[in-house]
Amino acid sequence: MSVIHMQHTSKLIKGSLSSLLEGKSIALCITGSVAAVECVALSRTLMRHGAEVYTIMSSAGQKIIHPHLMEWATGNQIVTELTGQIEHVTLAGKHKDHVDLILVAPSTANTIGKIANGIDDTPVTTTVSSGIGAKIPVVIVPAMHQSMYDHPAVMDNIAKLRDIGVHVMAPRMEEAKAKIPTVSSIVDYVIGVLGPQDLVGRHFLITAGPTRGWIDRVRFITNPSTGKMGIAVAQEVIARGGDVTLILGPTSLDGPEYADIVHVETSQDMLDAVLDTLNNHNVDVFVSAAAVLDYIPKTKVDKKMPSGKDSLTVELEPTKKIIEEARKHHPELYIVGFKVESGVSDEELEKRARKKIETGICNMVVANDALRKGVAFGTDTNQVLIVGPEDILETELASKRDIARTIVDEIVRRYPNKSH
Repeated sequence: MSVIHMQHTSKLIKGSLSSLLEGKSIALCITGSVAAVECVALSRTLMRHGAEVYTIMSSAGQKIIHPHLMEWATGNQIVTELTGQIEHVTLAGKHKDHVDLILVAPSTANTIGKIANGIDDTPVTTTVSSGIGAKIPVVIVPAMHQSMYDHPAVMDNIAKLRDIGVHVMAPRMEEAKAKIPTVSSIVDYVIGVLGPQDLVGRHFLITAGPTRGWIDRVRFITNPSTGKMGIAVAQEVIARGGDVTLILGPTSLDGPEYADIVHVETSQDMLDAVLDTLNNHNVDVFVSAAAVLDYIPKTKVDKKMPSGKDSLTVELEPTKKIIEEARKHHPELYIVGFKVESGVSDEELEKRARKKIETGICNMVVANDALRKGVAFGTDTNQVLIVGPEDILETELASKRDIARTIVDEIVRRYPNKSH
C-alpha cells in the first residue's frame, strides 16, 4: 500500500499568532516532571509564533505524557531513544542544519544535575550536551518541589549552568513548589533569546487598557479598549532585555509576568501613576498606548441613582492629557503616543498624528483607524502608521505582537541606546 506524504495538519497553526519565530527550529526536551502536561500548549504556542518544534523525551517524561500526543501537537516524529540515526547530532550537532534553540521544559532536578556535570544517559541530556558543545542556545525551565529547588547542590548546578552560558528561567514559587512559569512567559523568554537583546539596561514606562469615569456607585463610562496592544509592546520590550513598568487600566487580560504592573481604574489614577513612575525611576521611553477617556462625568453621585426616569443628563468635563503632563514635567523624555481615529484617509491620519510631534508633545506617534476591519479595539490584529519627525512607516495588517515588534524596532532605530 502506498503512503501519501503530506504536511501534518497540526502544522496549519504555524504563524497564526505572529511571525516572531518564523524560520526558527526548536528542540523541546521533556523530562519526568508533572509539569510536562503543559508541553502540548507550549509546543503549539511556539508553533503559532512560527517555530518548527522537534520533541525529545526522556523515559520518565514518557510516563507523564504519551509521545503520540506530542507527535500530534508538533506534527513531527518524537525522539524517545537514540538510534543509528544519531538523533542528538542531527538536531544539535556542529553543522549548519542544527536547531536554533534547545528548550528543556520542564526540567527536573535530576536532569539539571546531569546536564551541569556532563552526564549523558538519556536522549534529553545527550541532546543538550551536544547542543552546548555546538554552541546552540539552551534554555532550561526547572519544575519541582521548592525543597528540592532549594537544595544547595541544585543551586550549585544551576549556577554552574549559568556560568557556561545556559539560560535558566526562574520558576514561580507557589504552594511550596518551584512551578514551571506560564506558557506565555516561556515563549516570551524564547523569543528574547532568539531575538536582539538591544534593550538591556533601558526602562520603559507603558500604559495600556481603558480608563473609567464613574457616574454613580454602579455606573461608569469607558471605551472598548482591552489593552492588547500595550501589553504586546511590553512583551516585546521584556523579550529584548528591557525593564517595563506597565500601568494597566481595567481589563480582563494579564500583563507580562516579568513586568512591574500597576493596576489603575480612572484617568486620574493613570496620570498619578505615570507621574509617580517618572519622578521615582530613571525612565528612558514612555509609550502611551492606553485609551484614556478624554471626558468624564463632572460630578459623581455617591449612591446609585434611581432608575425609571424619562431622561437623564450627565455633564462631562475634559480630563488632563497624560502625555502633555509627562512632557511638562519631563521635557527630555522620549514619548511615543498612540492616536486612534475613525473613518479618515491615510493622509488625514498622518496629518493628525504629526501635529502631536510638531507641538513637541511626542517624539513618535503610532496612529490607526478604528473603522477599518481588524484594527484597534478588541482585535488580535492591527494596522498602523508610525509617524516620526521626518518619516513615516505604514504597516500591513498583522498580529498585534508583530506590530509591537515593528514599533519597538522603530523606537530603537530613532532613539539609540544611551548609557545611564
